[in-house]
Amino acid sequence: MKAKWISGILSMMLLLGLAAPASADETRELQDESIYDVLVDRYFNKLISNDFDVSATDPSAFNGGDFAGLASEILHIKEMGFTVLSIGSVFASATYDGKEVIDYSQFERHFGTEEDFMDLLETVHENDMKLMIDIPTQRVSSEHFWLNENPEWFTENEDGTFALDTANTEAQDALIEFGSGFIQQYEIDGLRLQETENLDPGFIKRFSEEIKEIRNIYLIGDAEMESADGLDAVVLPGIEETLRNTYKNFDQDTAALPELMENAEGKLIQADSLRSSRVTSDIVEAQGFPPTRMRLLFTQLMTMPGIPVVQYGSEIAMNGEALPESHQLLNMGVEQELIDHINNLNSLRNSSEALRTGEFEVLHEEDGWLIYKRSNDEETWIIAINNSSSTRNFSLSAEEIGSDKQLQGLFENDIVRQEANGDYKITLDREIAETFHVIDERGFNKAYIAALIVLYVVFMIFLWVVWKKGRQRKADEAAKTANEKQGNN
Repeated sequence: MKAKWISGILSMMLLLGLAAPASADETRELQDESIYDVLVDRYFNKLISNDFDVSATDPSAFNGGDFAGLASEILHIKEMGFTVLSIGSVFASATYDGKEVIDYSQFERHFGTEEDFMDLLETVHENDMKLMIDIPTQRVSSEHFWLNENPEWFTENEDGTFALDTANTEAQDALIEFGSGFIQQYEIDGLRLQETENLDPGFIKRFSEEIKEIRNIYLIGDAEMESADGLDAVVLPGIEETLRNTYKNFDQDTAALPELMENAEGKLIQADSLRSSRVTSDIVEAQGFPPTRMRLLFTQLMTMPGIPVVQYGSEIAMNGEALPESHQLLNMGVEQELIDHINNLNSLRNSSEALRTGEFEVLHEEDGWLIYKRSNDEETWIIAINNSSSTRNFSLSAEEIGSDKQLQGLFENDIVRQEANGDYKITLDREIAETFHVIDERGFNKAYIAALIVLYVVFMIFLWVVWKKGRQRKADEAAKTANEKQGNN
């Protein structure tokens, strides 16, 4: 019911011009996107024709997910409001996660054929989303033919895999030739370089220049870095640790949040990644309640500055302390509450330019009680998150909000009006987050009340007319009966 309520509110906002979604013809930029990060093998198994030595019960083996499965269940992602689908590495690999590449020129046979990939790409675009893939270079298979032909391009890792030396000019040439050919052949929308922190900065810059000369696609990294010349976005340093520590349980230290959020604009923001454990494992270890914890975390992730990256399974609070346990097969037959919450937040973010790229200001932070503002010339939002064990309140001044306004809450249905002293007092119960839209004070709607009165009067007249006609009809019937009796006598 609450999901329908939020959707109704958003629809009303759009009709009234209070929120302005990007039009279908308007080109989204990376800062406008929200990314859903998935592994092809762990999403959905549609075809048995590509199930070569598949075991759905072995977390380290191929589980059977394929391109056709992603395409057939794309609505799960679309209905949560994500605009970019990141599917990891798709190349022939010795491992389910695609990292141990055997051949960049071939699709992994467990995932399907070239035709299956093209069908997936078309399905993603038909659903107004973009498709991104990963390029792994630092843990390739010993069977990779580049290794046999050019061993000087590689160094061996402790686990027996090999890292491509991206400072080697010939290795750079080979990677750029492969990347250029791939985006020319397939209309994908983005590439993510894996283990970006281990790549040569000169290679990243050169790769970006030559790729974007062909087509201006997104190019991002997967590591926490201050910046990388040539990449459109990198992961905000400290974001995962800070969000995990903040929301693993209530009454956590939130002092690190303001500075982190101040530096998040244009950066990728996430609570976990496909490289690490699940945030749910931290919550369980701290004896927190995952559904509540994740609701608060997602509220911040979708309303703070930055580009949200959400790992598949986060919508069901998937657990896992280490790989491959943290790469479980997605179970879609679960409770919808958290999924609906993500949908509501993403719908709000997609509809509001202020929440995507507006100005940011922390209004209050103390002992788990966080309030901040997102705004532009057209709209203002107040986000309040009470991550504590008690009811909290805080008064915002008219200088921060404006006079003769009201704060319309979208999730808890709260309305905060200006008090006699000019302040706006926000009160939230423990472990609750609310997103307030700042609108003009409405008071009583005289026209609406007048219309109700007119409607009531008209209805009463209608009842009186029906009653009068009913009495007349009964009188006529009685007279007719009496006349018939007299005629018979």
